[in-house]
Amino acid sequence: MILLDGKSLSKKIKSTLSKKVEKIVSLNYRAPHLVAILVGSNPASQTYVSAKEKACDEIGFNSSVIRLDENISQENLINKILEINLNNNIDGLIVQLPLPKHIDEYSIIESISIEKDVDGFHPMSLGKMVIGEPCFLPATQYGIITLIEENKIETNGKNCLVIGRSNIVGRPISILMSRNSKFANATVTLAHSRTKNIENLTKEADIIIVALGKANFLNKDMVKEGVVIIDVGTTRIKSNKTKSGWRVVGDVAFESVKQKSSYITPVPGGVGPMTIVSLLKNTMLSYERKNNLNL
Repeated sequence: MILLDGKSLSKKIKSTLSKKVEKIVSLNYRAPHLVAILVGSNPASQTYVSAKEKACDEIGFNSSVIRLDENISQENLINKILEINLNNNIDGLIVQLPLPKHIDEYSIIESISIEKDVDGFHPMSLGKMVIGEPCFLPATQYGIITLIEENKIETNGKNCLVIGRSNIVGRPISILMSRNSKFANATVTLAHSRTKNIENLTKEADIIIVALGKANFLNKDMVKEGVVIIDVGTTRIKSNKTKSGWRVVGDVAFESVKQKSSYITPVPGGVGPMTIVSLLKNTMLSYERKNNLNL
């Protein structure tokens, strides 16, 4: 069993990005700038945004967090986004999800400039991804593909099962894993909570990407020997072994499934760090395009 260590790989990528920033600054350019909009006080969202701030600081990016009241109107939120779209000193913009119920997430995502859509959620970004045109890949999916590439995991002709059909994770990764490229050339099946006899699919899969949001859903009796497991799930459960009183687990029963896996991601420390570093990579790409640089 080989651990797909996103934490270590993300450190390696951040080191490369940090060197690029040093070169940029030495040429008297400003550093890349990533902005996050945080609406309300969702604890998980606050944690994610803080992690992104820390990552920017580590590599020398400029970062800003715009904190807005949870009662902000949709119109005022969109106006703030349009203001950032016009700011040439900002290269990437993310709006942390989920948003309050009175705000339509699709309208918010659609209002972000495609040139600054480093989360890769804009419908034009996703459309370009589907047809294989250059675009910002969604950060989580970009992180998964990078883990596969860096570990040289064979995907050509393999059976890949994606569990979870959200527009945030499941659907996009099912498309990326079926594209005709060296490390993403699988035969993909998309399953979800309504799929009947899902064990019949999991037992035949060579690669399983789980993004269901159900703690410890996948167990060792559901997989075959040598399976590749990529766990995108994050669920907080109570624990008397941590200071906070809770811990994060994935959709995979890690301790049991790892016994049969050839590769497996841990939770935490697998896909999560790769998502953040992919945001940084997309922001750097945005910056390079804007300044006609190829570092």
